[in-house]
Amino acid sequence: MGEMLNVSSNPHVRDKMTTSKIMQLVLIALLPASLFGVWNFGLRALAVILVTVASSVFFEWLYNKLMHKETTIGDFSAAVTGLLLALNMPAGIPLWIPILGSAFAIIVVKQLFGGLGQNFMNPALAARCFLLISFAGKMTDFTVPDSFRGTVDAVSGATPLAALKANGFTDSSVSVFHMFVGDIQGTIGETSVIAILIGAAILLAFKVIDLRIPLTYIGSFGVFIILYMLFSGMGFDTNYLLTHLFGGGLMLGAWFMATDYVTTPITKKGQLVYGCCLGVLTAVFRLFGGAAEGVSYAIIFGNILVPQIERFTRPKAFGKGGKKA
Repeated sequence: MGEMLNVSSNPHVRDKMTTSKIMQLVLIALLPASLFGVWNFGLRALAVILVTVASSVFFEWLYNKLMHKETTIGDFSAAVTGLLLALNMPAGIPLWIPILGSAFAIIVVKQLFGGLGQNFMNPALAARCFLLISFAGKMTDFTVPDSFRGTVDAVSGATPLAALKANGFTDSSVSVFHMFVGDIQGTIGETSVIAILIGAAILLAFKVIDLRIPLTYIGSFGVFIILYMLFSGMGFDTNYLLTHLFGGGLMLGAWFMATDYVTTPITKKGQLVYGCCLGVLTAVFRLFGGAAEGVSYAIIFGNILVPQIERFTRPKAFGKGGKKA
C-alpha cells in the first residue's frame, strides 16, 4: 500500500519562510536590546539571559523526552520564549527565579496546551506575571551588585515610571533623552527605545510583523494618556507623555510580544481592535492600578479576548450578508 497523503482543498499558499526561520529572525531582532542590556547592567544581565534561554530550551527538550514526542527545540521557539522572559527580568534577580519562570512558560503555558501554536497566551509574559505575583519584591528590585554593575547607576532601584507613579513626576536626573537611549533603571531589555526600534526595523524589513498592531497599541495608549492629562486638569505635558511612551515595557511589548502570531487575531480589523484594547488596558493599569507598569497584564488580558475579537470581526462569507433583490 502506498504512502498516505494529506490532501487539502485549494488554493494552496506556499512560502519559503518557516517557523524556525521566523524564530531566528526574532532572535536576531532582539540582539540590539539584549546587547544594550548587558552594556547597561553588566555581566549579571548576561548571566540572566544565558540561564533563562538555556533553561527554556532544556525544559522543552525534557518535556518532549518524557512525553515521547519529537524534539522541537530546533524550531527555536523555546529560545525566543527564554530570551523574551530574560529581557523582562531585572538584572539582579536571583538566577533560580528565571529558571522557575522558564519551567512555567514552557511546560505549563506552552506544552500542556499542545505546544507551539496551541497556547492561548504569550508564554514569556504569562511566566513574568506568574513571577510578579509570586515574587513581587524580587521582580521589582532593579539594583545590581557592584561587582556585576554596568554603566547605569544602580544606587537607586527606582524606575522613571515608579517615580512618576509615586510623585507625579520623574526624577529630575532622568531626562527623556536618557529614556530614549536607555541608560536608566528597568528590566534588562526594556530600557533602550533605540535598541528596540532597531530590532523592530529588522522584523519589518523581513516582513515578520507589520505596523498594524504596534502602531494601534502605541497610538491608542498615547491618546488615552493625553485625554487623561486634559481631563484631570494637568494640562498637556510633553515630558509626562514621553515618559509613559518611553518608560517601562511599552515598546518591547508592542513590537515583540503583542505581535506574537499565536496569540493575536488573524483578521485585519481584529488586529486593530486588539491593538486598541492593549493601549487602553495598559493606560488603565498604569494610571489607576497599584503598580507603575501594566504592559504584561494588558497583553495577557488581550490574549484572552482574542477569540471574541475574532468572532466579532470575522468577515462575512462570499455571497452572504447582502440584501435580497
